[in-house]
Amino acid sequence: MPPAPDFPLLCPVCRTSLRSSDAGAPTLQCGAGHSFDAAKQGYFNFLVGKGTVFEADSADMVAARFDFLSAGHYQPLADAVAEVALPALAASPGGRPTVLDAGTGTGHYLRTLLDRFDQDRAESEGADPERPPAGSVSAAAIGLDISKFALRRAARMNPEALNVAGDVWQPLPVQDNAVDVVTVVFAPRNAPEFARVLRPGGRLVVVTPRPGHLAEIAGQTGMLGIEPAKDERLAASLGTHFAPAGTRDLDLALSLSPRDVTNLALMGPAGHHLDRSALAALEAGLPPRTAVSARFRISVFEPVPAS
Repeated sequence: MPPAPDFPLLCPVCRTSLRSSDAGAPTLQCGAGHSFDAAKQGYFNFLVGKGTVFEADSADMVAARFDFLSAGHYQPLADAVAEVALPALAASPGGRPTVLDAGTGTGHYLRTLLDRFDQDRAESEGADPERPPAGSVSAAAIGLDISKFALRRAARMNPEALNVAGDVWQPLPVQDNAVDVVTVVFAPRNAPEFARVLRPGGRLVVVTPRPGHLAEIAGQTGMLGIEPAKDERLAASLGTHFAPAGTRDLDLALSLSPRDVTNLALMGPAGHHLDRSALAALEAGLPPRTAVSARFRISVFEPVPAS
């Protein structure tokens, strides 16, 4: 677990700065005396006050997502997210570039971004990408998720990140103008808070599904359909806080095993409601391989200066 002084954190209770109580100790404390100990799994629990209306992913949903993403099916998506996020990290005016992965889940997308940043930095310094030079500045990363089951995985995936249990709909435990990039991959978007924590010139990177996403299996597995006018609602949800800065569409032709198909169904929002026994019966009747089309849109936004 990284030392907390490397991260621009706010106390979720009183909104003052958080620091490690001792150098390198797994305890965070603010000047008012509010204290947060790290869970043994390596994350901090900042869920305080009124409970959220957002339902956290369950253990089996998280396990399905971990297995599916670990198999590399969505690795091209992770690479594409990193590609559009890297310029803002590289242009950071601060001493250390910082990324907030809102809805970090199992941490796979953040892992790719951090690895790509280190590789690009090493190459720019003429060093071996697999062995960054001593003293080089890596990116600081904050992984936020409401699911403790997900954070247990994320803390192992990204031990150098600060992984935090928090509600994206509440004020974020991050200081103003402290983050160069916010990534949101299939997760909720709190536009005012994202705009508050982003530095001028920073980037908000949002991944959403496009029409036809997983259409070959959506009906039979009970997955949720793509809402009409999703792009319009995305822009409206960001309101006057952000201006569009570009989009990139990505299509993946997947060949999935029966277990891949059930993992894909279970790992998304429909996983909260799917009948597990019916899903197991469906898996047993699937062919050895199923062709599935994954269709994504990566949207980039820049914060609009406050008037």
